[in-house]
Amino acid sequence: MDDKTSAYILPFDPDRCAFGRHETFPLRYSWLTKGFQGLCNDPHLFESEDATVRLGVGKNMVSAIRYWLQAARLIERKGNRYESTMLGVHVFGVEGYDPYLEDEATIWLIHWLIATNAQLATAWFWFFNRFHKPEFTAQELATALADFAKAKVNGRTSAKTIKQDASILLRMYSRTRTSARTPLEDVLDSPLALLGLVQPDVSGKHFRSLPQRRDTPIGIIGFAVVDLCNALNVSQIPIEQLMYGDNGSSALGAVFRMTEDALLAKLELLVSEQSGTFAIRETAGIHQFYLLDQVDPLDMLASQYTDFSEVAA
Repeated sequence: MDDKTSAYILPFDPDRCAFGRHETFPLRYSWLTKGFQGLCNDPHLFESEDATVRLGVGKNMVSAIRYWLQAARLIERKGNRYESTMLGVHVFGVEGYDPYLEDEATIWLIHWLIATNAQLATAWFWFFNRFHKPEFTAQELATALADFAKAKVNGRTSAKTIKQDASILLRMYSRTRTSARTPLEDVLDSPLALLGLVQPDVSGKHFRSLPQRRDTPIGIIGFAVVDLCNALNVSQIPIEQLMYGDNGSSALGAVFRMTEDALLAKLELLVSEQSGTFAIRETAGIHQFYLLDQVDPLDMLASQYTDFSEVAA
């Protein structure tokens, strides 16, 4: 495969990990639109003294918005300034596919982008690609994350920061249980909570994360599989590797919490819709997914928001 083909995955590197960059704020609904379009209007927005006024949030939230935009690969740092990525322009630009985050497919996309960003969202990468316990408590999650950081991450990590990451992750992916005394800002669920990937029990102390998804949009599956192949610089990949990962790579099946049958069904639908681009073949007894031509992940987004928009899940 051409080594110039684009990929958005940032693989795990023990020397390049990040914890606690969110300022203890989970991603909120309006932040991606507000932050991205604000940056498009002013490339120096996040360094300006009046960023809090222009974004309508506190100082720490300005930093959190900037962080989540980076974690989702919508903006990137270039020297001493931040710039929008081509991906960001295609999705959140004024004439983008979904500038106001109204399409659930975009939420699935944001999930993939964050969960495969091992360098800026290390805890999220670890949880969706390496943590396979189906039921757990918040404390068990924090302990397992701390063990991972101690064993695999070079450099020191704060136990408090690790615990905060585990807590923020759960807040982002599980629905808030509210009461009349719950502050308004605490009931504004992250858009990622809509995906139902983490489910709290009635007590809110135990959580479930089980492979069961069948409703992941086909175009986002296409984006993810192309993204993964491009990151690995391959044009064919065993379906088993797509499901479980290999050699530290992200795992499509694990990130989207899909069963093997659900993943295979989505891949077969993708092949059916674009038979000249993709194929599934058996080679030496191993089922492989093939990219028959050089593909940019952005091509799959164009399909998602046009060709695949009416395809049943």
